[in-house]
Amino acid sequence: MSVGSLGRLMERFGLVGLPNAGKSSLYNALTGGGALAAPYPFATKDPNIGVAKVPDGRLDRLSAMSQSKQTIHASVEVVDIGGLVEGASQGEGLGNKFLANIREVDAIVFVLRAFVNDDITGPSDPLEHLRVVELELALADLETVEKRLESTKRQAKLEKGLADETEALQAAYDALADGRPLYRAGLSDDTRELLAPYFLLTNRRVLAVVNVGEDDLDSIPEKEALVAAEFNDAGDNVEVIGMCIQLEAEAAAIEDPDERAEILEGFGLGEGALFRMVRSAYHLLGLRTYFTTGEKESRAWTFYDGSTAPVCAGRIHTDFQRGFIRAEVIQWDELLELGSWNAAKDAGKLRTEGKDYLGVDGDVMEFRFNV
Repeated sequence: MSVGSLGRLMERFGLVGLPNAGKSSLYNALTGGGALAAPYPFATKDPNIGVAKVPDGRLDRLSAMSQSKQTIHASVEVVDIGGLVEGASQGEGLGNKFLANIREVDAIVFVLRAFVNDDITGPSDPLEHLRVVELELALADLETVEKRLESTKRQAKLEKGLADETEALQAAYDALADGRPLYRAGLSDDTRELLAPYFLLTNRRVLAVVNVGEDDLDSIPEKEALVAAEFNDAGDNVEVIGMCIQLEAEAAAIEDPDERAEILEGFGLGEGALFRMVRSAYHLLGLRTYFTTGEKESRAWTFYDGSTAPVCAGRIHTDFQRGFIRAEVIQWDELLELGSWNAAKDAGKLRTEGKDYLGVDGDVMEFRFNV
């Protein structure tokens, strides 16, 4: 679990980019929020925070099967942070206020402009956007690491237990001094975990959204590939997705799902990139989903890959984890095939799992507990 999400059940993604890259429009599309989307810098001075639903067709089908009165999707928090400019690490633009806001997120979504519009200031090259954003975040991290490294080196002379932490800080310093963000530096998971308490901006996973113009939809695969090639040293720390944010935002504003699907299909956008983007961001953090289903409600619950059944139960309520006895488990598609929870029970298809069971994405679970 990322340090930023401790004590918080909902994970948080921060939208980051140069002014006029499309951050606020993307925020509005994801959350239905009313963030000001204006063609001038710093329209967003204070962060907007909203909630985006994680779409999941499996949940919808389970809800239909159970004839649930309510369907509750998993959610993530989305933060629209003010535009970043060159020199932010030295206080330019929103400066330190911008950097403080971004330290609170679990993963970063870079919004990179790839459209030409003479009425909107700023570069239209997504690689130029990426260069500025990465450099500013790396410089801010370098300042943090430099200060901490000096004091940790002094302490390490007296406390042998600080050797690993000092080594991790030195590795981070070496990368950042070269202008390399930590997600590109090839650091081990153990090293990144040792750096987690410092809330470094580039010690997070990144989803890069390449924002193309409405008349340039055919270029999405090409622009996506162009940016992905720049991240060839980032391994699985970065995912890239191309979209036309303006079109996605207009489609998202249509309440009728059939009409929305028709418009997206008309533009050749399939289910829409917003759904793919949220799912990509969700999985980037190692988040997985299990379901509960019944007449009252069907619901998607978030857990981290590798979580045991009691930890999964704790996502519903801490009492479930504290008094965990066992879980009854079946995969979603098998349950659908059988037609109901009772039918699965009668057929002997529900597995009884104990405290050591590791949750699997797509499990449908019922918990037995005693407190």
